[in-house]
Amino acid sequence: MDFALTDDQLAYQQTARQFAQKELKPNAAQWDRDSYFPVDVIKKTGELGFLGLYTNPDYDGLGLPRLDSAIVFEELAWGDTAVAAYISIHNMVTWMIGEYAKDDVRADIVPRLVSGELLSSYCLTEPNAGSDAGSLTTKAVKQDGEDFYLLNGEKTFISGAGSTDILVVMARTGDAGPKGVSAFVVDAHSDGISYGKNEHKMGWKAQPTRTIHFKDVKVPAKNLLGSEGEGFKFAMKGLDGGRINIGICAVGTAQAALETAINYVQERKQFGSAIAELQSVQFKLADMLTQTIAARQMLYLAANKVDQKHSDATTYCAMAKRLATDLSFAVANEALQLHGGYGYLNEYPLERHVRDLRVHQILEGTNEIMRVIVSRKMMSDGALDSLR
Repeated sequence: MDFALTDDQLAYQQTARQFAQKELKPNAAQWDRDSYFPVDVIKKTGELGFLGLYTNPDYDGLGLPRLDSAIVFEELAWGDTAVAAYISIHNMVTWMIGEYAKDDVRADIVPRLVSGELLSSYCLTEPNAGSDAGSLTTKAVKQDGEDFYLLNGEKTFISGAGSTDILVVMARTGDAGPKGVSAFVVDAHSDGISYGKNEHKMGWKAQPTRTIHFKDVKVPAKNLLGSEGEGFKFAMKGLDGGRINIGICAVGTAQAALETAINYVQERKQFGSAIAELQSVQFKLADMLTQTIAARQMLYLAANKVDQKHSDATTYCAMAKRLATDLSFAVANEALQLHGGYGYLNEYPLERHVRDLRVHQILEGTNEIMRVIVSRKMMSDGALDSLR
């Protein structure tokens, strides 16, 4: 068992860090203050292949394992959490279309998503269907004698909404429950689509979040992903990877916070010496480093389980997402505390890190839902023999 990164992984890591250092980190604070969505910079990542990291190479994606992709997302989040998180969502949508769309649809759309010509949003959550995603009520009704569905309903908390071109929408085509859900590729500029206001959020201000309303939107039948009734299955497969992505973006932010804190305590002097010389500060930093590495390694394990198509991959992804987002938030919060009053000012990045990281404990399934997934699995016969 070798925990060292390969030469290829190190190369991806270095390229992503260089991009983050040049394009993301210097601008992150201003984008946050202005609630600015840097579409031009996001499109630049397409030139590096970062908008199709694990997308099928037949459609111009890099086809990387989830572990290699996670390494890239961490470095991007080190530069800007909100932008990296959006890029990870775009990757999930691009992968999903590349895997499950009809050949002509993916041949037309996926290369343009990979290049950054088109940007995407993922539409699952509804006002009354958050954690209980299988109860969604948005409907897609096939029209008799026609080659299209009529889509009606509402999606909420949609990242990038209003600034993207392609939507993957989960909608009900059958009976109640998960088996009645289907997935569709929808042109975001279609007649009948309207967008709510950009929500005023605690964090993630560098990407818009809006409600999307669908009123008799015509969706070509060929835009159905897979077959009717498979949408919830696709959503859950997407969320396994999405939880790794959101978790590793949290770790990248924790890493940035830790580096900032270490530099600060070596410079900050109180009572005649640097506070880094205080054992209490050293112990706190030691715990922060341990937590950051533990979170990263747990996510690497989960990513490996997904790459190996392990039967318990979903459980590992839930454990990793819960652990990594909780630990990363704690690291950023401790880094702010080490800065004292300065940490509370937006001239320093710590308060932004804390604000951005808080939502990572909520989205892609709340951390309470992650515990539900893990606890259900561990109560099954023989579970503890395989979950090790």
